[in-house]
Amino acid sequence: MAKNSTSSTTVPDTAWLGSGRHLGPEPEQDVRRNLIALKAAGVLDDFLDLDPVEAARSTVLHPRDESADAGPSARRLFEARWRVADDVTVRAQLTTYDPEGRRKEAEAVTWVLAAEAEQPWDPYWPSPATMFWPDSDRVPWDHDAVGGARLRTTNHLPKDDDELRHRLREWTRQSWYVHVVVHEAMTPDAKGQQPVTRFLPPSLRHRVIEHRGTPEQAQIVDFALKRELKLRMPRGGGVVLPTAPQGPDYDADRFTVRSVFLDGSEPTELLDRIKEFAALPRPLPADAERALTRLRQGWHLLTPDEELVHAQGMVTRYAEALDAMTKSRDLYREAADAAQAALAEATGGDGVPRPVAPGQVRADGSPLGALTKAFGRFRDPNK
Repeated sequence: MAKNSTSSTTVPDTAWLGSGRHLGPEPEQDVRRNLIALKAAGVLDDFLDLDPVEAARSTVLHPRDESADAGPSARRLFEARWRVADDVTVRAQLTTYDPEGRRKEAEAVTWVLAAEAEQPWDPYWPSPATMFWPDSDRVPWDHDAVGGARLRTTNHLPKDDDELRHRLREWTRQSWYVHVVVHEAMTPDAKGQQPVTRFLPPSLRHRVIEHRGTPEQAQIVDFALKRELKLRMPRGGGVVLPTAPQGPDYDADRFTVRSVFLDGSEPTELLDRIKEFAALPRPLPADAERALTRLRQGWHLLTPDEELVHAQGMVTRYAEALDAMTKSRDLYREAADAAQAALAEATGGDGVPRPVAPGQVRADGSPLGALTKAFGRFRDPNK
């Protein structure tokens, strides 16, 4: 899942997209328990738990499209629907995937989540991730599919320069998430070790991954950022990493914070830069585009009104198909009658062809011409 290209489009402002790996033994069971609990609490309107093969066969809202299929490695497809401010409906799909090849006992399960609202997404709405996954540290669902860094916590940067530069390339070119690097001017206490991302709005919190550089890594982090991304890391500061290649709206100075106090207080300036960056147009990865297409074209969890509209549409389509079959039957019968009449004219009714004197009848007026014309009408659907 980590190897994906980027499409020429940007993420729609109505969409929320996420991907990752679950390192636990029963990822689907974790999802089911959470969905059942949230529906019982009235948070969710409804949800579905589907086998991907059966889900592909029963796609109802749109004509079948290969891009709406989850793929052969899909394990399970979950759908959920809920409402946010002012009765705005949100629809979301989470698909779990087997790793490449046969899964080993301790190998992670990959997941992809696409959600879309009826209005532009508000970062203060509930996170779609916690509609499916329990927001508990004991459930390891939040590992990035690229590089394995975790949401909801701090991730220490690699100490090796080559590995750090490799990770920077991965995070900026392949990851779906916003990545932030913070340098610790001095080793923080327990409060300072808490992630600054916990202060972000709910929907944004699970779109941002926080990396930490230790005090002695100041030079290596600064060198790696300068070499790979032409950025500088202030001692005790923070940087919001761009996507690669950098978009026209990204300004390195704008998204660099000179000082971040890691004392447990809210780092307002850094949080403002993260929110600002997250609001910029962001390239839509190819895998994310496919997930969004599946959400839009492969939706199954219908409301009663949608079921009525779907049933009416099916009645209309069946009527149109029946009408087309009737017209085709009539055209076939007409062509068959014309061919039989032409054949009778050509054979005199006894099946024996009659010779025609040269020049007696024009080619297009001969019995053979009439027969050819009749079969030509049968081949041409416009006649």
